[in-house]
Amino acid sequence: MTITTIHPDGWAPAKGYANGVLTKGQTLHIGGQIGWNKDQVFETADFVGQMEQTLANIAAIVEEAGGAVTDIVRLTWFITDKREYLARQKEVGEAYRRVLGRHFPAMSVVVVAGLIEDEALIEIEATAQIG
Repeated sequence: MTITTIHPDGWAPAKGYANGVLTKGQTLHIGGQIGWNKDQVFETADFVGQMEQTLANIAAIVEEAGGAVTDIVRLTWFITDKREYLARQKEVGEAYRRVLGRHFPAMSVVVVAGLIEDEALIEIEATAQIG
């Protein structure tokens, strides 16, 4: 199987993982993205702010692979605070639409005790079918 590692230009190097892997069939598997910027720096400790950055990171990887956000077919969200997620649904929806518009792939949300990066409040994995 032919695979291509996807790493957006200008991003800090991924250490021990790939941001994205594109297979011969044009399926893009996007590793868990978190709310830090391309330099791996958190610009906010706010849940919605991190969520929007996480989605923007996913969009950047899809675009680097030659796709568009409408090519995303699956999102799996891992969140650390169910109550905040539920309490801020309006803001979550607004931030989501700023990045992904009205494209709604298959999604799951899983509440977790914590994430590898202590500052991270959310991590999202994605799959896209490019082309």
